[in-house]
Amino acid sequence: MAGEARQKFERSKPHVNVGTIGHVDHGKTTLTSAITTVLSKQPGNNTKALAFDQIDNAPEEKERGVTINISHIEYETAKRHYAHIDAPGHADYIKNMITGAAQMDGAILVISAADGPMPQTREHVILARQVNVPALVVFLNKCDTVDDPEILDLVESDVRELLKKYEYPGDTTPIIRGSALKAQQGDRLKVNEEIEIVGLKETKKTVVTGLEMFRKTLDETVAGDNVGVLLRGVEKEDVERGQVLAKPGTITPHTEFEAEVYILSKEEGGRHTPFFTGYKPQFFVRTADVTGEVTLPGGIEMVMPGDSAKMKVKLIQSVAMEDGLRFAIREGGSTVGAGVITKVIA
Repeated sequence: MAGEARQKFERSKPHVNVGTIGHVDHGKTTLTSAITTVLSKQPGNNTKALAFDQIDNAPEEKERGVTINISHIEYETAKRHYAHIDAPGHADYIKNMITGAAQMDGAILVISAADGPMPQTREHVILARQVNVPALVVFLNKCDTVDDPEILDLVESDVRELLKKYEYPGDTTPIIRGSALKAQQGDRLKVNEEIEIVGLKETKKTVVTGLEMFRKTLDETVAGDNVGVLLRGVEKEDVERGQVLAKPGTITPHTEFEAEVYILSKEEGGRHTPFFTGYKPQFFVRTADVTGEVTLPGGIEMVMPGDSAKMKVKLIQSVAMEDGLRFAIREGGSTVGAGVITKVIA
């Protein structure tokens, strides 16, 4: 606005233009938000934490759930000041990607560890090469969803091959493994903290009396640790696979939700036949494995293998869940679909 005093930009550190690139839904915007969140917590750092929806802020994106515009984010580390572009991921918006990539001194290529390089990953690497982005760093996201470290090694190897193919130094490019969502949530757990056990049974409050990792005791644990938690007054039989430990009040158990689901085609190892309302497969939500009944929306009679569909699901047991949580659908020991919770109902 005219007459409004603007803050003077203090050039006390070298300035770098960076941006996130990569396949749709691999976590580019979540990573951007996580970077600002983590940096904002450092003493003396002026970075402002930005939530996912503050970055993903154009009206069209809300409709389609994909980033269309380019958001410009500012943050700083001990040695540098950054202008960060959250570049679009969807193939339809490649033109925007070019306008963003053209300004980058370097790009953060975000790849979901659960999926590996996808068509748009390759497309963005080619684009980065064409518009002369001089350096890439890879963030292997969603590592918390992959249980087998060998899978992470295979994905990393695929990524290095892809980079070499398009004349980036595949052998020496830094590849960082992590979870943007976990970093954004900033999870830490300390001894003597109150905690809830949520899902499958009645929610139970308890207190952390000890933490162990690799048979050594810890005072606190952070997101991403594989840790043993000692809980006051809790017996082994009180706990089962699929429950979560959470800060009291942060997550609640539910049985009903709406979801957006992709059903694997026959060629992908999925079902050979369609299914209808009343279908009862297994839903794998985090580590929980619960039977649920599917209700299809009005006007949709059946879902064919290879289709994407909206559906309502009612589980036979409550599971800790929230909007945006991903799950797998399994039947007879094999995966037949994958989905994301769009709205928790009850």
